[in-house]
Amino acid sequence: MTDQQPAIRLTGLTKEFGAVTAVDNVDLEIAAGEFFSMLGPSGSGKTTVLRLIAGFEQPTSGTIELFGQDVTKRAPFDRDVNTVFQDYALFPHMSVLENVAYGLRVRGIGRKERNERARRALASVRLEQMAARKPSQLSGGQRQRVALARATVVQPKVLLLDEPLGALDLKLREQMQVELKEIQRDLGITFIFVTHDQEEALTLSDRIAVFNDGRIEQLGTPAELYEHPGSRFVADFVGTSNLLDDAASHELLGRGGLHSVRPEKMTVGGGETGADVHNAPGTVVETIYLGSGIRIVVDLDAGSRVSVLEQNDRHRVHDDERGDRVVVSWHDADVISLATSESVTDAAAAASV
Repeated sequence: MTDQQPAIRLTGLTKEFGAVTAVDNVDLEIAAGEFFSMLGPSGSGKTTVLRLIAGFEQPTSGTIELFGQDVTKRAPFDRDVNTVFQDYALFPHMSVLENVAYGLRVRGIGRKERNERARRALASVRLEQMAARKPSQLSGGQRQRVALARATVVQPKVLLLDEPLGALDLKLREQMQVELKEIQRDLGITFIFVTHDQEEALTLSDRIAVFNDGRIEQLGTPAELYEHPGSRFVADFVGTSNLLDDAASHELLGRGGLHSVRPEKMTVGGGETGADVHNAPGTVVETIYLGSGIRIVVDLDAGSRVSVLEQNDRHRVHDDERGDRVVVSWHDADVISLATSESVTDAAAAASV
């Protein structure tokens, strides 16, 4: 982190619902102007942390600071943050311009000024030509951009996004990911993005906190999390991994412990040579056509099942078929040694301060 005041600082943040601990002693700093994602499966605590930052829930213990100010006890309307939800929550009877200007109207801003500011906000999401339309006359992606404009028109210091792209189809979601990153860069506002979609988090984020059981399992940049996952959970949740337990590691690597190799780091062929190359014979279980790539599932003679991802390019000679005998190769430099969850959590806590 830099010496600049963080946009958000969470210290010892805990939230209990009866006997259930949804957030367990989380320490975290998020930089001003950062696109920060909280990634994890359902029930991991990420959405509860977002709601605590927004003020929709009160913590059982711990503090929440916004640019150095303790806002732990403040009501949602008294925090300089705004939230974009998955369902957009647009008013169907209002025009797009009226929807965007609504927050300014509540704050007592005059009609002329609020309409001017609303038009500028619409221009920032490239929808100024849609100002007179009703939400029902817009596509899903356009409604999502209206929701963004409505949230940013009041110029919050932090924008919270609770799985805002979850209701969109795949093609539109991919398009909105690019647009959302551009909007955040143009506005310079701190974005805190909650998602269970690891590809979405990798695409959008400056940094990601991977949540598991109410705690941060690992914290880092997309490249750090993907290339150097610190635990079995992170390796398996962020992307796809071939996990080798202690017995498989002894058999295939010549050393014990828990290890991982990404599918795209492996190849299927006649076997590579070199001091750092591992070769393992096996039988093809399935070949899956993905369009841009081919996924080959192989049962290794050593007893492990691995997935190999190959590019669908002009260099491919033929498709391996079910039952074919093959040799799977990978370089030792691409083998990831996985730590225990406890050591990763400790490292994440240290990295956040």
